[in-house]
Amino acid sequence: MRRILFLFSLTLLIGISGLKAQNIEFKAIAPEAVVVGQQFRLTFSVNAEAKDLRVQELPDFDVLMGPTLSQSHSTSISGRQRVTETNYSFTYILMAKKEGTFNIPPATIKANNANYTSNALVVRVLPQDKVDEAAGQNAQRSNTISEKDFFMQMMVSKRNIYEQESILVTFKLYFIPSSLTPQTFQNMNFPDFEGFLVQEIEQPQSGIQTKMENYNGRNYQTAVLKEVVLFPQRSGTLTIKNGKYDIIAQVRNTTQQRQSFFDDFFDMYRDVKVSLNTSPATIEVKPLPSGKPAGFGNAVGNFTMTANINSTQVKANEAVTVTVKINGTGNLRVLKNPEVTFPNDFEIFDPNVSMDTRNTTAGVSGSKTIEYMAIPRYGGDFEIPAIAFSYFDPKTATYKTIQSEPYKLHVEKGEGEGSAPVVSNFANRESVRVLGQDIRYLKVKGIDFVSNEEIFFGSFLYYISYLLPAILFIVFFLIYRKQVKENANIALVRTKKANKMAVKRLKNAGKLLKENRKEDFYEEVLRALWGYLSDKLNMPQAKLTKDNVEIELLKYGVSEELIKEFLDILNTCEFARYAPSQVSETMEQLYASTADAIGKMENTIKK
Repeated sequence: MRRILFLFSLTLLIGISGLKAQNIEFKAIAPEAVVVGQQFRLTFSVNAEAKDLRVQELPDFDVLMGPTLSQSHSTSISGRQRVTETNYSFTYILMAKKEGTFNIPPATIKANNANYTSNALVVRVLPQDKVDEAAGQNAQRSNTISEKDFFMQMMVSKRNIYEQESILVTFKLYFIPSSLTPQTFQNMNFPDFEGFLVQEIEQPQSGIQTKMENYNGRNYQTAVLKEVVLFPQRSGTLTIKNGKYDIIAQVRNTTQQRQSFFDDFFDMYRDVKVSLNTSPATIEVKPLPSGKPAGFGNAVGNFTMTANINSTQVKANEAVTVTVKINGTGNLRVLKNPEVTFPNDFEIFDPNVSMDTRNTTAGVSGSKTIEYMAIPRYGGDFEIPAIAFSYFDPKTATYKTIQSEPYKLHVEKGEGEGSAPVVSNFANRESVRVLGQDIRYLKVKGIDFVSNEEIFFGSFLYYISYLLPAILFIVFFLIYRKQVKENANIALVRTKKANKMAVKRLKNAGKLLKENRKEDFYEEVLRALWGYLSDKLNMPQAKLTKDNVEIELLKYGVSEELIKEFLDILNTCEFARYAPSQVSETMEQLYASTADAIGKMENTIKK
């Protein structure tokens, strides 16, 4: 009896699940591009039993036939569920009257006692081919591939831009499908983009997508093989060199004379290797105009900025985090972080940076998030000034500045903290111990006298034995006081240890060099240089920029040549982190140049 009840319940559940309402989709389908005078299909598909299809007028097209209804049903059982799928398709045969871009408005249909609306479509109508048909047939009979039937183009979105402004470069293949079909791509030697930061746009994982386009009076199938977003790293004339590509194309062999209708089904095809080239392109890069705002970090594009603080009331020795988020489209990966100024008594840490970007045909868009952390050591009321972010908008050719609100910060006194910093005098106090007896009885018997010449008391060695320890004590005391004073001066300690820390980081970079870990190597060299400059100039790394580093080094009497050498190494490392293949200088040369530059700087700035 239980088994019968179980089977009955199971059957009921399956029946109910099969009757569950499904998500109904009603969509319109048509080719993206058609040719004037050619027929094409417009299909309205709905995944349910439907009726009363209503299509708006199509004045730009001739309706040759339709609607033709076709329907299909399928049932599948998954576990305890029975799924029934129904599909209704309504098909029209249309023909375009004239070339242009036309809209097909949404249609409506009734399914399950409810009305549904399809999507709208945009159809591009291309003109008919202007090529001589006889010439095309002769080309097919000769089994040759014409340069007009099969070619590659490198298309550049802009030829006159500003430094750090993005441009789109597209490599597109054109071919006449009636003449040949590309099969295999070999030796795709795309050009080097010297002088540019390269961000490649990811192509669809489903493979190369083709679409129809009209070019120079002919209709081609086109396929985008590669797209990149380029950011020029210097002003002047930059050249994108030509590329070379080997493609195996399948060509229809039409030299045989057809004997019957069935010969069309047994046409012979042959594979032909074709070498294609793209012409070089010249880009004129203008320098950024004068009048850069203070703190400008080479940001070029269109951006917004938001800033917030984790708390405005903390205790001493608790972390304060200021988060700055930059959103927009432009050179997000290479723009410098905005400067956040913390009070002097705060211990400041290196910022944590995270990126969330997408490479699109409109450029590199997304966000850059920078977290600045500092720890207040003493109580009181403090203010973090407003955070400013400046960028250059190439569309308006103007500099723009975004500014946050300043933050009022109240820091409560922490445990064990006094009203002022405690400074140790490094002096030890010792108690005085009194001996029980300091004078003994005089002895008058059993005394042995010695010659005056052998008496140690009052001799030269006697005085030296007292004087030498006293001198050594004074020398050690002075050295100790000097060390204590220097240790109290944190800035001086950092300056003296700058070279030692830089050498340590360079050793790590040397290990990465031997392991050929390029990105990690350039990252470690950057840390060594910025860390060295931060220690040597006694400035937090968060406040260091190339501009203020140059100013500070000039104050210390560093030559412009050496400053330029340092900045060139920094630029090379920053550029190599995102485009290591574009760096002409080898890693060994960069490593040697960095060590040499730090050595020269040590000889120049002596503290």
